[in-house]
Amino acid sequence: MIRIYQFGEVSKDEIFARNDAMPDVSGKVQAIIADVVERGDAAVKEYTAKFDGAVLDDLQVSDREIEEAFAAVEPSFIEILKRAERNITKFHEKQVRASFIINDEDGVVMGQKVLPIEKVGIYVPAGTAPLSSTVLMDSIPARIAGCSEIVMVTPPGKDGKINPAMLAAAKIAGVNRIFKMGGAQAIAALAYGTESVPKVDKIVGPGNAFVAEAKRQVFGRVAIDMIAGPSEILIVSDGKTSPKCLAADMLSQAEHDRNASAVLVTDSMDTAKAVQKELEAQLETLPRRDIARASIDNNSKIIVTDDLLSAIDVSNEIAPEHLELCVDDPFAILSRVKNAGSVFMGRNCPEALGDYMAGPNHTLPTSGTAKFSSPLSVDDFVKKTQYTYFTESALNALADDVAAFARMEQLEAHARSAESRK
Repeated sequence: MIRIYQFGEVSKDEIFARNDAMPDVSGKVQAIIADVVERGDAAVKEYTAKFDGAVLDDLQVSDREIEEAFAAVEPSFIEILKRAERNITKFHEKQVRASFIINDEDGVVMGQKVLPIEKVGIYVPAGTAPLSSTVLMDSIPARIAGCSEIVMVTPPGKDGKINPAMLAAAKIAGVNRIFKMGGAQAIAALAYGTESVPKVDKIVGPGNAFVAEAKRQVFGRVAIDMIAGPSEILIVSDGKTSPKCLAADMLSQAEHDRNASAVLVTDSMDTAKAVQKELEAQLETLPRRDIARASIDNNSKIIVTDDLLSAIDVSNEIAPEHLELCVDDPFAILSRVKNAGSVFMGRNCPEALGDYMAGPNHTLPTSGTAKFSSPLSVDDFVKKTQYTYFTESALNALADDVAAFARMEQLEAHARSAESRK
């Protein structure tokens, strides 16, 4: 049963404790990466057989497989995928940055070019659920950014196939190539390239402990988006929201993973007790109740504060991946929210809406990293190049200052470089 804490009556260490430690798999991951670097496709196929139970002749999904998968998906769900694609596109198109140029001084031109990263790798988990939504969320911003090649990797089933809905989502999102591989071996293949898998410039997408550690180890050779931890939700609520809805929203994250966390922060003890009871009732009928039960009992909590502003302070300290503001006027307190991956406003905006259909991205900072990280966006798929142009007279006007600055830093060659053109 979920625990209830009265804020101020227990230590802050207990209130803010989080159980999101990842197992240490660094040695195993290092060995897998080295093996893939040495043996390429053969190593990837062996690990796919070992970990996924799939024996593959080819790693790449063929065009025929994609077309067959698209035809196998119910037309009604294809329309849902297309509607989600439109909403996600509409939101992310607003994130596109423009290049700029400055030439307001005689003889001086400066500017910045915003350029797409050429090749990106999209990792999509496929463990206990087919995540078609993640295909859309991670691929569409890359397409909008203008990446020339979007490569998706995802583990196959034992039959050597990818879930048809995931392939349909990839086709709708504009993915260029898809490979049947997962885990650390997939990250290694993307980072270093193999006979069939192209080396990419950046890898994005969530995954298990092996994927997270592999991304950590290849960072520097390629860019990565973030090190994703278990799913999280924090709900700030007054005493007016239905306990049934609050419990359902908490369980929507708890069913993801045994290590997921669901936190309710409320100014009403009556609400806290009602949600505690409702969670027990709903768990009994949940198909993934064993996973959700572990999450609720081990990683989740209800915190009762004196008022809603204190509840927001608690939320800012936790810095949740998903934050629901289940209150009368969420816009009145939005300005007080400092640390959260994505905020869901009001009583009619469950986090699940953001997972699938609303439009904002659902690949979000976890484990408190919302204090310094941002949701996946178009910005993750572009780079910036700056440029400078000076005429002779414009350089002469600054050459002495450049030389003085350089000599202050004891870099004589820098100073002479500026002075040599006078």
